[in-house]
Order: sequence, then structure tokens, then C-alpha cells
Amino acid sequence: MSHNTANTVFGIGTLAKRAGCQVQTVRYYEKIGLLPPATRNAGNQRRYDSATLGRLTFIRHARDFGFSVEAVRELLGMADHPNMPCDHADAIAKRHLDEVEARIARLSALRDELKRMVAQCAGGRVDECRIVEVLSDHQQCLHAAGHGGQQTIR
Repeated sequence: MSHNTANTVFGIGTLAKRAGCQVQTVRYYEKIGLLPPATRNAGNQRRYDSATLGRLTFIRHARDFGFSVEAVRELLGMADHPNMPCDHADAIAKRHLDEVEARIARLSALRDELKRMVAQCAGGRVDECRIVEVLSDHQQCLHAAGHGGQQTIR
């Protein structure tokens, strides 16, 4: 998690820009403990070092991959102890992969249902519209069967 800016000190705006996030994101990550508390200069402005930039970049990259804040917290804890075995990191990534695959399956079902609705739409008036009809009665969804009438697309 190191950057080639050793001993460089950043203000919060520069840090956020270099990490590709918003200033309020930096404050949030600091507030929830993913980033260490910033040092302050004489004017009480936050100051961050290159290690914090590396940590923030790691956080942003993990979040871009869809890891939860708690998973990122666990991964950071492991990254802080580089001699640990990576079994736990593998388990976190596997759990996340399973969640992504489940989400893809739900989205595929949603896509298929939308395609079916669009294909069956006769055009014309709203009272004849298959899309409005299906959205008004979830029981008409093909993928609702087996879910107690509730489709679990989120």
C-alpha cells in the first residue's frame, strides 16, 4: 500500500483528489476508523502522509470491487500484518464472489423478465399494456414461482 511520495504531507483536498474520491469520503473513512485520525497543522487543518494515501487508495479500490466496509476493515487489518497467512483474505474474497454471483443471477432473472414483458407488450393503450399488467400483479412474473410470490431481485 505504499506510494512514491514518501514523507509528503497532503491537505484533505489533495489527498481526496489523488485517491479519486470526495473530501467527505475521506472524513467518513476517518470517522469510522478505516483511516487513522489526521494530524493537524497550526491552523487546525487535517494533514495526511503518503501511508494514508496508500491506505485510502486500497480502501477505494476494495470498495470499487464491491467489498463491504466491514470486509475492507478486515482486509486492512491483514494488510497491516503482511506476514500473516492469506487464508482469511481468500475466504473474504470467496464470500464476496458468492454474493456477486448471486446478484448476477438475480439481475439475469430481472433482465429475462423485462425482456419477456417488452416482447409481450402489444403497444396501444395502457389498459392493454403487458408491462403495466405484470408490474401491477407480481404473480404474473415467471420468476415469482418458488419464492412465495415474492421475487428477490434487489
